Amino acid sequence: MKILNVLSSSIDILKRKGIIHVITSIFYSLSFFIFYKKIKRQNTFLFRGNKYYYFCSLPNSTWLNERSVEIPIVMEMVKKYHCRRILEIGNVLSNYLSFEHDIVDKYEIKSGIINQDVTEFKSTEKYDLIVSISTLEHVGWDETLRDDMKIPRAIENLKSLVRPEGGLIIVTLPIGYNLAMDRLLEERIIQFTEQYHLVRLSKGNEWKEVSWKVVQGAKYGSPFPAANGLVVGIIKT
Repeated sequence: MKILNVLSSSIDILKRKGIIHVITSIFYSLSFFIFYKKIKRQNTFLFRGNKYYYFCSLPNSTWLNERSVEIPIVMEMVKKYHCRRILEIGNVLSNYLSFEHDIVDKYEIKSGIINQDVTEFKSTEKYDLIVSISTLEHVGWDETLRDDMKIPRAIENLKSLVRPEGGLIIVTLPIGYNLAMDRLLEERIIQFTEQYHLVRLSKGNEWKEVSWKVVQGAKYGSPFPAANGLVVGIIKT
């Protein structure tokens, strides 16, 4: 399925931009992938005192953006909850890894994905772990009728879905993309049991854990592509 998606996307680009553009893009993508995978694969970053390896995969060119740190952090939690009920909001992890879990994604039409709004999804059984990678910032912001208070409602719904004792929710949020969300974080309307922060340091996609004061005000897409600051929010029950 992934191969077919890539092929379909490549054919569409070929029609619009021509074969030279496609060949050049593939060459550069593969070159950077090999460089980061083979030469820089030993590079690590620290988060909460633990060492993580940057995640490098061709889909979404993770070596160039925040996926390189989001995925290893979240997958560490997923491993701890192996063989337990896991829910993912936004279809991200299945593009890179395979494990048993439910996925809620309002817009992506694909087998196995539950197409419901995150504020409305219900389950008869509670989840042990709920994860979301750079998805909640789109809630209420990238919708026809903008709703700046929809993210807090989404988080409250997630709390109702997680096991009341021993459950865990972990979400990553890029700073600077959704200005309303940034304000809600600053005003502590969006609150987590634990909140951590990462900032991008270089064009080479190096990241460092910092305080909220340092990451606050980070811009999306500047000075580097995509997120330049991340919030990792954890809710424990």
